[in-house]
Amino acid sequence: MPAAKEGENVAPVIQAPAIFGIPVDFVLFAATLVGVAVFHHHTMKVALGGLAVITLYKLGFASFHEGPGLAGLAAHMRNEWVVLTNLLLLLLGFALLSNHFEESRVPAVLPRFLPGDWKGAFALLAAVFVLSSFLDNIAAAIIGGTMAAVVFRGRVHIGYLAAIVAASNAGGSGSVVGDTTTTMMWIDGVNPLWVLHAYVAAGVALVLCGIPASIQQQRYSPIAKDAAADARVDWARVAIVAAILLAAIAANVLVNVVYPEVSDSFPFIGAAVWAALLACAGWRRPEWKLLPDALKGSIFLLSLVTIASMMPVEKLPAASWHVAFGLGFVSAVFDNIPLTALALTQGGYDWGMLAYTVGFGGSMIWFGSSAGVALSNLYPEAKSVFAWLRGGWHVTLAYVLGFAVLMATLGWQPHAPHKAPRAPAAVPARVG
Repeated sequence: MPAAKEGENVAPVIQAPAIFGIPVDFVLFAATLVGVAVFHHHTMKVALGGLAVITLYKLGFASFHEGPGLAGLAAHMRNEWVVLTNLLLLLLGFALLSNHFEESRVPAVLPRFLPGDWKGAFALLAAVFVLSSFLDNIAAAIIGGTMAAVVFRGRVHIGYLAAIVAASNAGGSGSVVGDTTTTMMWIDGVNPLWVLHAYVAAGVALVLCGIPASIQQQRYSPIAKDAAADARVDWARVAIVAAILLAAIAANVLVNVVYPEVSDSFPFIGAAVWAALLACAGWRRPEWKLLPDALKGSIFLLSLVTIASMMPVEKLPAASWHVAFGLGFVSAVFDNIPLTALALTQGGYDWGMLAYTVGFGGSMIWFGSSAGVALSNLYPEAKSVFAWLRGGWHVTLAYVLGFAVLMATLGWQPHAPHKAPRAPAAVPARVG
């Protein structure tokens, strides 16, 4: 920048306001999350209110990454609309997918193949873990929740719901096609083998939270072994579920691997899911009446994701195993997509460890991951932070012990930074 001429009035650049060194943005976001925790019967209103307040604050007193004022807001939403639209389409589409799966009668015959005690509940969690390694973790969680509703006669313990979300997030953590965050790493140049060791921690965590959750569930509502003898699988609906999932996988590979240059131009993955849904609608009609309730839960999640995208995440500390461990707890209340984007910009992380922490860590609270929000649309009673923490205490314990095992066996294996950190937009001082 050229030096100012003598006598020329120049508006100085100031930093965004902070309270005890913490940017006000984070304080407002924390207040929103506290509101969600306390007023869990009004989560959407609280989230939308928080989004409005934080947007007005950014417009009046701070700045977006792309710049200050309405122009900065417009540029920010242009950068985020693909992610938000993809997420909306996936949440709504997978709500219909879960109904197709339930109506296929596969869950009705499942008890024939599961053990009759708590080990059957654990086997279901293990199935969710495996599904999530190659499917979207939202789909894996919804499929798991749908099966649980049948085999436990509609009475599913909230601790077991937390374990379903944990299993879906754990299963996707070591695979670059199993979770949005690991796919982001892959596209950014992270070798798929660099995240594979996340399964060391994830496998331990699955066992440590899955066994207590399965015992909880067996005591609350035992697994039903009396599947109707006349239950017959509707293979047409099974084929529709497979077609929808294959469409999502194919779009994910094409957009993020074959043609990554178009990934930010259109919500291809969500559109592919809906194209498959509509193409099969004449074969088996989707349950359209499910969409209004699914939309409410989706708006809540999109509000929090939008707020998260506005946060000055560049103010987080540099990479270390301490930071990676802490980010797991942050991920429980803070969307892991912007956290992962920041980590990729910083560089210097052990990518497998980070994939585990930001992935599994989001399971500790119901809105900490999109899988949790999607499952809570099926089980509204899960939308209570206190009930989730009380019933799903084993998820937090499993997170800590899984991380400890990973550190003890493989340690911190960081890779050299490959990008310069993104500087935040300057906030011009107001003159007048």
